[in-house]
Amino acid sequence: MINRRTFNKAVGLGVGATAVSIGGASASASAATGVTAHRPGVKPTIPGVVPGTHTEFPEIKQVRAGVLNIGYAELGPRHGPVVICLHGWPYDIHSFVDVAPLLADAGYRVIVPYLRGHGTTTFLSGATFRNAQQSAIAVDVIALMDALKIRQAVLAGFDWGSRTADIVAALWPERVKALVSTSGYLITNVEAQKTPLPPKAEQVWWYQYYFATDRGRTAMQTPNLRDGLCRLVWDDVSPTWKFDDAIFARTAQAFTNPDYAAIVIHNYRWRLGLADGERRYDALEQKLAARPTIGVPTITLDPELDPFLASTDGTGYRRFFTGKYEHRVMTGVGHDAPQEAPTAFAQAVVDADYM
Repeated sequence: MINRRTFNKAVGLGVGATAVSIGGASASASAATGVTAHRPGVKPTIPGVVPGTHTEFPEIKQVRAGVLNIGYAELGPRHGPVVICLHGWPYDIHSFVDVAPLLADAGYRVIVPYLRGHGTTTFLSGATFRNAQQSAIAVDVIALMDALKIRQAVLAGFDWGSRTADIVAALWPERVKALVSTSGYLITNVEAQKTPLPPKAEQVWWYQYYFATDRGRTAMQTPNLRDGLCRLVWDDVSPTWKFDDAIFARTAQAFTNPDYAAIVIHNYRWRLGLADGERRYDALEQKLAARPTIGVPTITLDPELDPFLASTDGTGYRRFFTGKYEHRVMTGVGHDAPQEAPTAFAQAVVDADYM
């Protein structure tokens, strides 16, 4: 386990450890152990559930962690083995609104944080650079685990969440019991990003190039244009998901975070080499540029209908996973895998934990 003081000194961050629930109820983080030993008995089988069965999380808690005050949902037994679910863009914690209770019922303590710039996660200081480079978001997860006194967890994510989980598993494998990574190995190599893709593949990333312009930044700062753009992305990347206005509006509340536009724009510009990161993360980015392998037990998920995937057989990234490994194709599912197929996603978490 990484010593928290040593880690924070290395990246120049402080970690707070006070957790509170929205509404003022206090909750001590010191009771959490984060031990992920298997429970006695047979591996749980996740029951089938219709997507959209659950509509809200019971409460949102807050904890000071690193440079952030992180908002997160928590379900399940306090001393259960921990699963941390990480959302992507343009989504929020409600991508796991069905997954989390399924895992909680199976005995897991489930933590679902808002990423920086989303929902109730805010920066502690107005002077902090609104940075969304990949290593900064991964450090947020380590800071969250330290603040909640979670030694080790299963990490599961999609989109930005997969990338973040991949990075934590690659750089701090002792903190990761197992990994579920939708779309496989997503650690960004900025230099490689400068090489053009085939035209059809470039078309799918249209918003990334839009965000490289002042026009795109203005759109993200304008609520009706921002929400319209995000909903268009939902339609494009999940062609068979029949979500309604209420489902989108529930997530769109997370986009009202005052730092949302800055975080989203910086993330996509940084990936293209059009925006600088922070020097405090240089050492981490150098490690990530070397394309580190991931040795923790892993299940990768490729949604069949995700337009970002050139193929769904996993062969393009198989070499990066060197430990126990399984690949699955999610038939009939688009980009927002946990929300579109919560039973299959939750079962993948359990299966990875028991590998």
